[in-house]
Amino acid sequence: MEKNDETAAADLAGIALLQDLDTAGRVRLAQRCAWRRLTHGETLCARDDEGREVFFLVEGRLQVADHAASGREVAYAVIEAGGHVGELSAIDGLPRSATVTALGSCRVAALSSAAFDELIAAHPAIALLLLRRLARVIRESDIKITELSTVGAMQRVHRELLRLATGPDGAEGPSARVIRDLPTQETLAARLGTTRETVARVLAQLVRAKITRRSGRTLFIEDPARLEALADPEGAGL
Repeated sequence: MEKNDETAAADLAGIALLQDLDTAGRVRLAQRCAWRRLTHGETLCARDDEGREVFFLVEGRLQVADHAASGREVAYAVIEAGGHVGELSAIDGLPRSATVTALGSCRVAALSSAAFDELIAAHPAIALLLLRRLARVIRESDIKITELSTVGAMQRVHRELLRLATGPDGAEGPSARVIRDLPTQETLAARLGTTRETVARVLAQLVRAKITRRSGRTLFIEDPARLEALADPEGAGL
């Protein structure tokens, strides 16, 4: 086994979808991938592209987004290292449904749709993980559709902060109080279908009300009960 194969297999070991593969399986898969490096803002794939590859993100972060008729960007998700993107086109054979761009320096492994089909056919555990991820995406999309229809922009920001929060030890749960590496105001606005100015105003109001406290990119939620009340459609304003 060549050193490059060993390195590539080790890189794929960090991909959550591929956790069922042993070392030999990761080596074989790595040999079938095309490897790419991207710089900040570079497009990995664009909406309506005919490409069918599935991309495994080894290093960096990717944003999945589209644009409304008005031209405003609508962010669907941020893919962290260890994630993957592009499986929809690989599965249904249709053009890309969104544009994927690099947030900083990234390294990805691109797998053809034919090789991806062989992978999930040969490994039921991988197919099951894929189904669970797609089910989670559908649930999250349903929540966002409902919120866009029934919840105001400020309350959508409140809810997103609660979703992003984790406990002081980094574990998610009902006592969530900290957001480490808070997304930029532009990212939050695109994700929530609102404006950067609205996000900035909400964040400032929460700090003034002593519900949250900022330290660099970390946001401490010091009064989660009040934030939960504000996130409710019937919650009182600040």
